[in-house]
Amino acid sequence: MSETPETRLKRLRMRAWRRGTKEMDLILGGYADTRLAGLTGGALDTFEALLDESDQELYRWVSGQDSPPPRYRVLVADLARMPGRG
Repeated sequence: MSETPETRLKRLRMRAWRRGTKEMDLILGGYADTRLAGLTGGALDTFEALLDESDQELYRWVSGQDSPPPRYRVLVADLARMPGRG
């Protein structure tokens, strides 16, 4: 049985808010709350793949300490611009 779009959004939002670190909960969860519903299929696929990365790696990318892989650059830049991050 295939997942409905609504179920997928709920699942991704839950994963974004239930990370290993509070910092990434706030960054990814806040992003999911404000932008997830407006993402296209390809962008949703990229966000879902990003959720498989470690919190430590993600934080280094979002904070600018390290460069993300090319497939995540646009998404990470958008995450870094989110209001309330600083």
